[in-house]
Amino acid sequence: MPRSARIAPGDYIYHILTRGNNRQDIFQEDEDFEKYLELLSRYKAKYTFKLYHYVLMTNHVHLVLEPTEMGGGLAEIMKGINLSYAQHYKKKYKHIGHFWQDRYKSIIISKDDYLLACGSYVELNSVRARIVTDPKDYRWSSYNTYAYGKNNPLVDEHPIYRVLSEDESERSKKYRELVKGMLLEKDAMTGEMKGRVVYGGDAFTQEVTSKYRISAVINPVGRPKTTKNG
Repeated sequence: MPRSARIAPGDYIYHILTRGNNRQDIFQEDEDFEKYLELLSRYKAKYTFKLYHYVLMTNHVHLVLEPTEMGGGLAEIMKGINLSYAQHYKKKYKHIGHFWQDRYKSIIISKDDYLLACGSYVELNSVRARIVTDPKDYRWSSYNTYAYGKNNPLVDEHPIYRVLSEDESERSKKYRELVKGMLLEKDAMTGEMKGRVVYGGDAFTQEVTSKYRISAVINPVGRPKTTKNG
């Protein structure tokens, strides 16, 4: 099956995955991670999108974001972020050639428990990659905002998280328990996210796939490839 057309209406939440070309490293040192977060902040202000979850890994980035009516579309947002960071990296490291691997991947996420599950999946990347054993110890993610109430101007706490409890400390505790439960499951959700275009319940998936005439899962052509975590 050929790759799917870019479907990016403005009234959905997206899980974005963007990788370095040939899975090469895109962050060499702390300054690079900080630069990417700075760019996220800059383009968030410019395009007024909401950023719910994120993790920056050595060779790829996960974002869970929602474009707004007052801001730019998904393609415009990601073009600005990715182009600006690639320019930074190429200038700093004298890099020549393609920087990002193809175009970014995007999955439409339903605004319910699936959003919490997706956010947890994103924030557990550092654990699946065996960089840390507890996601709170990884600096470059949104986990501590939800799990411990750490202030992070980049992150917009979504309403699904707030449903966990009216009490702030209890919300954080329940989120930690949710993530702990996923940690107990080997490779939790890894297969669920692979190849998806839509991630949600049956009714939501049917609504989106019917409206835009797309498949919920894109099956790879040919023999399956061995991939790294994330």
